[in-house]
Amino acid sequence: MAKEKKLSRRILKLRASVLKIRRKIFKNVWFVRGIIFSSILVLFFILVFGLIKFIQNTRVHYYLDLFRAFAFSSTSDFRSTGTRVNFLILGKGGAGHEAPDLTDTMIFVSLKLKDKEQKPGIYLISLPRDIWIEPLRAKLNSVYYWGNKKEAGGGLVLSKAVVEEVTGEPVHYALVVDFSLFKEVIDSLGGIDVYVEEPFVDEWYPIAGRENDNCNGDPLFKCRYETVRFEKGWQKMDGETALKFVRSRKAQGDEGNDLARAKRQQLVIKAIINSLQKREFWSSFDKVKNLAKLVFKYVETDIDPRTMVALSRQFLAARGNIKNEVLPKDLFIVPLKSSKYDNLYVFVPKEGSFDEIRKWVDNFLSN
Repeated sequence: MAKEKKLSRRILKLRASVLKIRRKIFKNVWFVRGIIFSSILVLFFILVFGLIKFIQNTRVHYYLDLFRAFAFSSTSDFRSTGTRVNFLILGKGGAGHEAPDLTDTMIFVSLKLKDKEQKPGIYLISLPRDIWIEPLRAKLNSVYYWGNKKEAGGGLVLSKAVVEEVTGEPVHYALVVDFSLFKEVIDSLGGIDVYVEEPFVDEWYPIAGRENDNCNGDPLFKCRYETVRFEKGWQKMDGETALKFVRSRKAQGDEGNDLARAKRQQLVIKAIINSLQKREFWSSFDKVKNLAKLVFKYVETDIDPRTMVALSRQFLAARGNIKNEVLPKDLFIVPLKSSKYDNLYVFVPKEGSFDEIRKWVDNFLSN
C-alpha cells in the first residue's frame, strides 16, 4: 500500500508540473505563434532569394527574359518612329563569290505596328543596286564594303545612313545576310513554293569553283557557266534552285535587268515567310532550333537577341498584310558610261536629287 501511495503522489506531482508548463505556454501563445510564423517567413525568403540567384547565374534567367520579351512585347522593347520600325536587309555573296562583300540584294523593310486606326503590316521595297551615291563616288551595292574598309562594323552604319538619305526614312536596324543562309533555310523547310511570273533562260550562270578554269583555251570560258531555265507557273524550289532564281543576272530580255532580279528576290522572301507561318514548322522544336542556329551563323546585325524576339511578335501580328514593290525605273536615268561615274553602269535620280524617290516611298508606306 505504501508503494502505491508513493507512486500516486509522484503521478500527481508530474501532472501538476505538466499543467503548470501548459499554462505558461498558452499564456504566451501569440508570442510562440509569432516566432513560428517569423521563422517560416524567413525560411521562405531565403529559399526565394536562393532560387533567384540560381536562375540569374544560369541560362534559365536568359530564356525567361526572352519569353517575357515575346509574350509582353511593347514599343519600349525596340526603337521606332511613330508606329513604324524600319529595317535594311542586305544580301551578300559571301565566301566563294567573286565579290563576297558586295550587297547585290538591298531591301528596305517597314514594319507598321498595330494601332487603334490601322492594322499592322509589312512593307518591302527593293532598292536597285546600281543607284549612284555621289558623295562616295560608288554604287549603292558597294556602300557596305567601303564602310567596313573604313572601320570594323562600319558597313552596317554607313549603309543605314546612305539608305536613309535615299528613302527619306529612318533606318532603325540592319541585317546582312550571307546568301548561304537562304539556301540552308529553304532546304531545312523542305523547299518552298514559288510562282514564277516571268519565264527566262540564263545561259551564263556562273558555276561555283570554276572562276579560274581556263576551259582548255576556250576564249569564251563557257565551262565556267551553266544554263538555268525557269518556266512560268508554280514551282517547288530547293535551296540551290531558289538561289539560282534570285541571283541570275544574264537572263535574256527584261528578266536580265536588276529590277527584275529584285522582284524575284521578293517572291522568294515571301515564299519563305509563308513557309515559316505554317503550323508544322513551329510545332517542330528541331526545325525552330535549326533556324535559330542558321541565323546566328550567317547573319550580321545590330539587333540583340531580346529585341529580335520582341520584334518577332510584332512581325507575327503583321504577317497577314504584306506589300512589296521595287523602286520604279522611271524614277531614274541611266547615263552613258563616263569618267563622271567611273565608267560604270549606274542609276541616277531623274530629278538630280532623291526628292521624288522619297515622295514615292512615303506614298507607298501610307497605303
